[in-house]
Amino acid sequence: MKPRVQLGSAVLAVFLAGCATAQTVPGQQAGEGSGVSSKEWDFSLSMFGYLVPNDLSYGQPTVKADHNWVHLEGRYNYENQKTGSLWAGYNFSAGHDLEFQVTPMFGVVFGAMTGVAPGYEASLAYKKIELSSEGEYVFDTGNSNNNFFYSWDELTFSPVQWCHFGLVAQRTKAYQTRLDVQRGVSLGFAYRKLDYTTYIFNAGWTDPTVVLALTYQF
Repeated sequence: MKPRVQLGSAVLAVFLAGCATAQTVPGQQAGEGSGVSSKEWDFSLSMFGYLVPNDLSYGQPTVKADHNWVHLEGRYNYENQKTGSLWAGYNFSAGHDLEFQVTPMFGVVFGAMTGVAPGYEASLAYKKIELSSEGEYVFDTGNSNNNFFYSWDELTFSPVQWCHFGLVAQRTKAYQTRLDVQRGVSLGFAYRKLDYTTYIFNAGWTDPTVVLALTYQF
């Protein structure tokens, strides 16, 4: 079954005052010296296709834009199906051999669910190993009973530049399973600016959910 994708998010332009810090883009090395990227903006576009057993399969697109310390992001079908969210955040990074990156963010959620959400994206990388995490707590302004903490966490190992595999866990309300926290494995391949990854969740606990992810950075 092909994922049914509904696209309907726009990019929110937000300007914040503060000191410029090194730009951080997940999966990329922070610049040396002044920490300013060689390009004005860095963009990424990703599509996650969820193949959910005994349920409707769907697509989850995300677009990100980074300029020095500024981080902008738009998501759809992430917090819930037929729901979009717009985000603004501040990029921080530290370290060289052991590199730490974190982006605290704030977002607005609209559509089938409406609300506001503080969130974050963070990673810790050392040589061929990377631990990454993103999370948010949505305060549903329509019904506080729907307040929920969403998370996506990965531990990956890249034996060669073009291949990576690892462990993954997520907590979501976009679809339902018998597990509160879903656990799985991943296998991915990279070529230039493209990355393709397959995730398999819940195998051995319940009917597995397969997620196919394609990311393009430009």
